Amino acid sequence: MASARTTGTTGTTARPTGARPHHPRTGAARPARARDWAEIQERMLVPLYEAVYDRLEVGPASSVLGLGCRSGLALLLAAGRGAQVAGQEPRDELRELAHDRRLRVCAGPRPTAAVPRSAHSLVTVFEQLPGAADAGPVVAEAARLTLPGGHVVLAAWGPPERCESAPVLDVARRMAGRTTARDPFELSAPGALEDLLAPAGLRPAGSGRVSCPFAYADLDSAVRGLLSTGLFEPAEEFSGASLVAKELEEVLQPYLRADGSVRMENLFRYLVAERSR
Repeated sequence: MASARTTGTTGTTARPTGARPHHPRTGAARPARARDWAEIQERMLVPLYEAVYDRLEVGPASSVLGLGCRSGLALLLAAGRGAQVAGQEPRDELRELAHDRRLRVCAGPRPTAAVPRSAHSLVTVFEQLPGAADAGPVVAEAARLTLPGGHVVLAAWGPPERCESAPVLDVARRMAGRTTARDPFELSAPGALEDLLAPAGLRPAGSGRVSCPFAYADLDSAVRGLLSTGLFEPAEEFSGASLVAKELEEVLQPYLRADGSVRMENLFRYLVAERSR
């Protein structure tokens, strides 16, 4: 397996050992990455969305807000059940795709006419926590946007030993050098999600585990889908996008099937919390 390149030369001048290499930022690729998320990766979490909605009986009486809703597939599924839906998504290119789906999504976190404060029976945080620098403020914001007696749902990866994508996601950490890459399994430890509740005025109200296989038509789709999650951006900035893509291709080989498709079995965990005040 290839390792991250952290030293090298430019012309005849050696870069000092441990110095951070300079690579183009990934911002220019973000519109394409947003499309890859919407067209390839987003559907992988549909079993998680549906399990949560089934458990909480989401329907016409529900008002659902998605924090970090990305391009909005989870909101579309809730709307299909009759719920009123709205979202917050900070990235412009993902928010535009949500708007193309005729969803009410604002940049957040400030309240707007589309997303009034404390007006929702259910606030979901499906994708935002694994890459968050500090999960506490995210959970506090979710609680503030929930009606008293309403619910907040937090989601995270299951135990790494139950996720075949764990070695793949480790590329993001290994190739990020000394940057601030987050461990996507940081909130997978027992009690980690629960510890976020009390400071936000929430109390636990149940949990569940859901199988979410990551299945792709081919190796190229797998690499594009994984890169669209945003978890690999620090690695791309440090090691270069081409090297990260090459490493992903190599580490995905054990999951490549005879027909050229790629499949990894994964487990996700969700925690239901009730706003107590």
